[in-house]
Amino acid sequence: MKRIITAFTSLVLATFLLESCEKEENKIFYEGGTSPALTASTAAVNLQPPPADESAEAIKFNWTNPEYTFTTGISSQDVNYKLEFDTVGANFGSKSKYTTTIARELSKRYTVAELNAVLGNSMFLPFGRKYTLEARITSTIGDNAAALTSNKVTFTATPYAPPPKVAIPVTGKLYIVGNATPGGWNNPVPTPSQEFTKISNTEYTITLPLGGAGNFYLFLPENGSWSSKYAVPDNTASGISNGGEFRFYSSGGQDIPAPAAPGNYKITVDFQKGLFTVVKQ
Repeated sequence: MKRIITAFTSLVLATFLLESCEKEENKIFYEGGTSPALTASTAAVNLQPPPADESAEAIKFNWTNPEYTFTTGISSQDVNYKLEFDTVGANFGSKSKYTTTIARELSKRYTVAELNAVLGNSMFLPFGRKYTLEARITSTIGDNAAALTSNKVTFTATPYAPPPKVAIPVTGKLYIVGNATPGGWNNPVPTPSQEFTKISNTEYTITLPLGGAGNFYLFLPENGSWSSKYAVPDNTASGISNGGEFRFYSSGGQDIPAPAAPGNYKITVDFQKGLFTVVKQ
């Protein structure tokens, strides 16, 4: 009987090992890929055209397919790409770095207006200065796996002032209203205490006391009117009580939340960048 059991056990073990080998042979493994090779259509971009030329091509980036390969051959899955710009020497680590994602395509074209907006309104590079920038592309497959980074290419460009990211007040004035302010939601608001000081055509500032958490406010281009306002798209966004993106609304938009602690605050509104800041004084 013992010999029969031993023989049966050996048979089961052999069958298990055979099935395991077959399963191992059927597994698909990633074998690698080739870092994409990046090229640019020009090394010197002219961003000082008359407005009629803003639709002209400024620069075009092309890159090669990384050809992700598995044991079954070259992958047919979609490849995603991340194109980055930064100033030379920053090693793609500066706060002004620009990143955009591209699915499947092997090129990205920028018109004069588009590239200028990237440099001025996204990277916030001061206008009128010549910059040397570098670009690179990083490919991934699946869930951001198997990242492969290209060579770097450099180009020069001098950004000019693009249209403001948010429409400036046609009145040339700006006011603040809300229960976070001394004047509450009464409109018209008290002046000059709740009227901004115009620093430039695109920048306004005011210092005033604000109530704490649970209070809100808005910016108005016309005192006494609710027909238009400047508000935020999402007043639950992280850090929005200390500043962030704002937009122009004739309807819609959300009230801006006051900082957590009541006190005296300086609010700066930058229409060129489409950003506002709130700093305790």
